[in-house]
Amino acid sequence: MTDEEFRAEVRGWLEANLGGDFADVVGAGGPGHEHEAHERRMAWERRLGEAGWIGLGWPVEHGGRGLSLVQQVIFHEECARAGAPGRLGHMSEQLVGPTLLAFGTPEQRARLLPGILSGEVLWCQGYSEPGAGSDLAGVRTRAVRRGDQYEITGQKVWTSLAHLADWCFVLARTDPAESRHRGLSYLLVPMDQPGIEIRPITQITGTSEFNEVFFDGAVTAVDNRIGAEGEGWKVAMATLAFERGVATLGQQVGFERELSAVVELARSTGALDDPELRTRVTEAWIGLKVLRYSAIHTMAAAGVPGVEGSISKLQWAVWHRDLGELAVDVAGSGALVTDGPPYELTDAQRLFLYTRSDTIYGGTNEVQRNIIAERLLGLPR
Repeated sequence: MTDEEFRAEVRGWLEANLGGDFADVVGAGGPGHEHEAHERRMAWERRLGEAGWIGLGWPVEHGGRGLSLVQQVIFHEECARAGAPGRLGHMSEQLVGPTLLAFGTPEQRARLLPGILSGEVLWCQGYSEPGAGSDLAGVRTRAVRRGDQYEITGQKVWTSLAHLADWCFVLARTDPAESRHRGLSYLLVPMDQPGIEIRPITQITGTSEFNEVFFDGAVTAVDNRIGAEGEGWKVAMATLAFERGVATLGQQVGFERELSAVVELARSTGALDDPELRTRVTEAWIGLKVLRYSAIHTMAAAGVPGVEGSISKLQWAVWHRDLGELAVDVAGSGALVTDGPPYELTDAQRLFLYTRSDTIYGGTNEVQRNIIAERLLGLPR
């Protein structure tokens, strides 16, 4: 099948499904809108799985389709154009899935990958903690081995969609005698069990897709550890690299939709008549293309992404923050008020407020600049 034939196939499938059973969730979800239509978007995940649209680039022997890089890009482009709902399976397909492919055992892959590919199992990320956010080496959550299980005690924070997730991949300290990067292990933990409490974090947008997760004697099997005990740092960094590289193509589904909305808003308010704002709109469009090509470059690199992941995270975090600022600027003075009870935020206001968080979660901009300086440029700490 040629690339253009594949594009026609994707476009036809999206038109049939988003124009039919899922017309009610076109444009739903995404950054700042993660609180929307969970049940319907979960049904969309299952529909994607049934049709084979999850794991497009995964090896065929592991249930994927083994499609080319170009065809993966085409799929994301067409999803953006069609207004496909924001993915709930982002963590599952783009983070833990590639991690299992790179580091998991054959038994782990056979047991855990099918639920991701079917769109039926959701994952969340248990990395950041109070006092150990961007500096993950300061993790204090502990996992004590008792026979064939680990008993986990500690707290994670900023855990996206933990209240919906079936599993959490957790970075925990399994050797208390070690410190910093040593003595950490990468554990896969089922969320539906005693000893796990999830508390939503209400943000300035009024939504709460982020959560605090408390582990108080929660358990997971030793067989759910990825990699050797004490070598979790290497696995965790690989997951972050996948998140900041390949996964940004999925993010850009929402980014492109948001940019289109800002452009339409600028037209309706007359902001495009202002040379400065018109230039900023143009620069935002160019910036999104740069994000796309950067993600493609990372995807084309052999093996697990390296410092490119930090470059990608810094690029899209700054771009998205600037888009939020542009949104309220083109809205003009109206961006300062709401229409009245129940005082719902406009899309521009929500985008502006939500994108503050982009420069913090997943590693702050300052930390990403330090990583790039030290590992790529060879500058001193």
